[in-house]
Amino acid sequence: MDDKRVAVGWDTRTWSRFHHIWLRDHCRCSECFHPTTKQRLVNTFEIPPDLQPLHVESKVDGLQVTWPSTTPHVSFYPWSWLRRNSYDPPIQNTETEKILWGSKIEQSPPTVKFEEVMTEEGPGLFKWLQNIDKFGFCFVSDVPVTPEATEKLAERVGFIRETQYGKFWEFTSDLSKGDTAYTTLALGAHTDNTYFTDPCGLQLFHLLSHTDGTGGATLLVDGFYVASLVKELHPEMYDLLSRVPIPAHAAGEHESLYRPSPPSGYPVLGHDLVTGELTQVRWNNDDRSVMRKLEAGLVEDWYNAIRTWHSCLTSPDSEYWIQLTPGTAVIINNHRVLHGRSAFNGKRRMCGAYIGMDEFQSKLAVLSEKFVHNIDLRVPEEKTHQPTRSVWSPYL
Repeated sequence: MDDKRVAVGWDTRTWSRFHHIWLRDHCRCSECFHPTTKQRLVNTFEIPPDLQPLHVESKVDGLQVTWPSTTPHVSFYPWSWLRRNSYDPPIQNTETEKILWGSKIEQSPPTVKFEEVMTEEGPGLFKWLQNIDKFGFCFVSDVPVTPEATEKLAERVGFIRETQYGKFWEFTSDLSKGDTAYTTLALGAHTDNTYFTDPCGLQLFHLLSHTDGTGGATLLVDGFYVASLVKELHPEMYDLLSRVPIPAHAAGEHESLYRPSPPSGYPVLGHDLVTGELTQVRWNNDDRSVMRKLEAGLVEDWYNAIRTWHSCLTSPDSEYWIQLTPGTAVIINNHRVLHGRSAFNGKRRMCGAYIGMDEFQSKLAVLSEKFVHNIDLRVPEEKTHQPTRSVWSPYL
């Protein structure tokens, strides 16, 4: 310990340092952090910038620190929590592995059964959401061929997000909405809602029927896989796809005109500002607006970059084609997996819904606490005797 930090040794080679002000600010006692609402109670701005502890003691389960005040304040920090939240230096924690895939995923695509997902106990639902998190998509088999059953399936994840297309939607190729999805035309690989500031997180599709015609195969492409190829083979193009914002619009309906905020849009590839990890793909060339903000010196390079991106997207190695049939639904992470379809004829009825990314992440976190961290993260509430989330949850 020095006059500003406490050092914790995990082994002979690994150490973490925690500033005194950081430790005091992150006290989780009931006076500093509400045990039920999980909201901060400590007044950060009353903590002296030159604060030093009176006493630091290593306990079996964690670090105990006594702070100076009218009545000495004691804080306790579990070792597992300190290691997980180490920032000086950051310690690599095991996160859910993203499994990148190409066309060979057709040999064993992630699939769960409708009955599993709908079981109240939740392990089947957790398996479904884990597949979406790892692969970016998952099929659900044996779904009753009705809009009602499909809607209940979507609601197992969270609230259905209403857009200009409605809440839970059912459509055919009748141009009832001003979008090419409501035609029989082929659709190239794209993500939805590039014209929204916050594109919908998940998208669920269920083909209810296809009569008197053929075609309409579904296309799925792993945007993270394609991005990894571009990054490895053309790093300068990857950089442009990560920097140049693309404006977009949804203008097929007379009573609505959607553009993102800011109107200049967002790059094709979005990254975590702290880790640099790829977190989002936004690509729909059909909905792209005028590139009026593109720097003159970047015009040719940018067109070369999106041409390369398109070439990788449409490579046979990247494209996974499947002919959906009634009774099999597919859900995709719209921030990662691009979708499309081949042209078709006849009458095709499709239903589905959008679900927010926050709702998906919330349900996945709750089920992770239940099935992965159930002993560590859930403790009885003294007054109600009902399980409540631990103040040491990694999600807080």
